[in-house]
Amino acid sequence: MMTGAIWLTALLSLGSAEMKWVTQDSHTTVRLRGVSAVDGRVAWASGDKGTFVRTTDGGQTWKAGTVPGAEALDFRDVDAFSDTTAYLLSIGEGDKSRIYKTVDGGEHWTLQFTNPTPGAFFDGMAFWDEKHGLAFSDPVEGRFLVVATSDGGATWTPLPAQAFPPALPGEAGFAASGTSIAVRAPKQAWFGLGGAAARVLRTSDGGKSWSVATTPLATGEGGGVFSLVFWSERDGIAVGGNHKLPTDAKGNLALTRDGGKTWSVPGGARPAGYRSCVAQVHGAPGPTLVTVGPSGSEMSADGARSWQSLGSTGFHAVSASLTGKRVWAVGDAGIIAMLQRVRAPLPTPSAPSPSRPRR
Repeated sequence: MMTGAIWLTALLSLGSAEMKWVTQDSHTTVRLRGVSAVDGRVAWASGDKGTFVRTTDGGQTWKAGTVPGAEALDFRDVDAFSDTTAYLLSIGEGDKSRIYKTVDGGEHWTLQFTNPTPGAFFDGMAFWDEKHGLAFSDPVEGRFLVVATSDGGATWTPLPAQAFPPALPGEAGFAASGTSIAVRAPKQAWFGLGGAAARVLRTSDGGKSWSVATTPLATGEGGGVFSLVFWSERDGIAVGGNHKLPTDAKGNLALTRDGGKTWSVPGGARPAGYRSCVAQVHGAPGPTLVTVGPSGSEMSADGARSWQSLGSTGFHAVSASLTGKRVWAVGDAGIIAMLQRVRAPLPTPSAPSPSRPRR
């Protein structure tokens, strides 16, 4: 069995091979908006109509289910830790924003959090580990709203409003893939926003205090930061653009080299349109990144300096397992696909020319 780094390097370097999305049967036709890969065998996905799906055999089979009592909810975010344990976050105003948890593979779900704040709309969640995590909402009356857990979701407590800078008028987050919030051990966290400015808030003390920086991503109605990934305490990427202009590449990518204090656009080619999610392929060189959106997807093996197209199939979310051996993407009509190396057929040797008789 190849290691994650060798596996991915082979995919990127073999001239006779191509990277392709290979679809798998999700056993659902609902729109899938979240995905969380645990390891080479286990992954979870989530979507509309209270739906979740799970594989425990590397995607050979997926089992779909519905959370009881959540049939009207849209699960935009799933964070999984094993074949038994996962969290789901639904979006919407008021009590539609909820967090559920299972510890028995989806057989039973516990409703852990129901938004009590009028006007709040939760966009995503992220976890440092199975017990410690954050979830954030659009600002309410000019103030940011973030809730935190330190007991595996048994309780979710709002962080003090004075820990945050003021929100801008009309500023909001995006729940496209549940990944506009990111964390990194031991206490770093970031979440992205859009509107009049495309900003990223950051903390380095577990949420006790927050600072804000403006990124060069798209602004205005439909524009902003849709997904964040950090591969070190200083190095990270923000992707997005304008979801109303899915093929417009303007303002769809920015990098930071100082933990989110400043952001800049790298030189070279960029993804081909608005992108709703980005994931790091762990254990691979580069770092290696995969980004997806409704107009297609790309891979970069050099930290976003260059990108290789993975085709025009649209996806909403992408996740790579910690081992680096599996990358899954999800989208409309229940689509689930795994990134695989497909070796191109060798050319058929031409028939030898008939030998000429000697004179």
